[in-house]
Amino acid sequence: MKLAIQENLVLGKNVLEKLSKIEKYGYEGVEVFYNVLPQMFDELKKALPSSKVKFSTVCGTPSGLLGPDRKTRENALEGIRSLLKMCLDLGGVGVICVPIFGGPQIPDLYPWQPDVKHLEKNVVVEEFKILGKDADNLGVYLLLEPLNRYETHFVNRLEQAVKIVEEVGVEHVQIMADFFHMSIEEQDLSSSIEAASKHIFHVHLADSNRLLPGHGHTEFKKPFQTLKKAGYKYYMALECGVPGDPDVTLPQCVKYLKSLM
Repeated sequence: MKLAIQENLVLGKNVLEKLSKIEKYGYEGVEVFYNVLPQMFDELKKALPSSKVKFSTVCGTPSGLLGPDRKTRENALEGIRSLLKMCLDLGGVGVICVPIFGGPQIPDLYPWQPDVKHLEKNVVVEEFKILGKDADNLGVYLLLEPLNRYETHFVNRLEQAVKIVEEVGVEHVQIMADFFHMSIEEQDLSSSIEAASKHIFHVHLADSNRLLPGHGHTEFKKPFQTLKKAGYKYYMALECGVPGDPDVTLPQCVKYLKSLM
């Protein structure tokens, strides 16, 4: 298991300075949000070869996979294709995808489809089959992320994400597990991780209060042991608030997490 951090959590004038700090703190990977990646791409491409820090993942995708009309959904598909290609060029594991935030956007099709979630699931499965061909060809993963019920109505738990990716049935369509969302939605983190482990290809780390691990009441050690037992070898990236001085608390967090791994 390798530790990564989102670039926006690190202070620095440019990518090279941020990578230097990330390496100094003890992280092995860097994750970048999808909406800033195009502007940072050339700088990342130039800076990464001279750093020990590797590119881990793209966080997020353009909204619209479950938009209300065909054009919105087509634009989302095209945007994700572009991110998959950039992820490959930077040597990353994959692109994290949340199909929709908030409530449904697809029109109510009662009485033909009275269950909107069932309709949305069918749409996402077909979209992921399309994107999965690109992901397979490129060798990078499209990673479905469950979010807590306050942020999306659609996929909240790991088991729900697993059902979708297994229905898609494409090698490079898998899931991501986020400790913050799991702390709200999963009854037992270790059991949920164990059940979904063969489909988990990325992890987000945050404590129960969405601050750095160690600043809340989430228990990380047993879930880490479960991941390790399952042979998890990919990144666990910080996605959280950073209290205090980042130059102090970010390296402290590395020591804390490694003591539990």
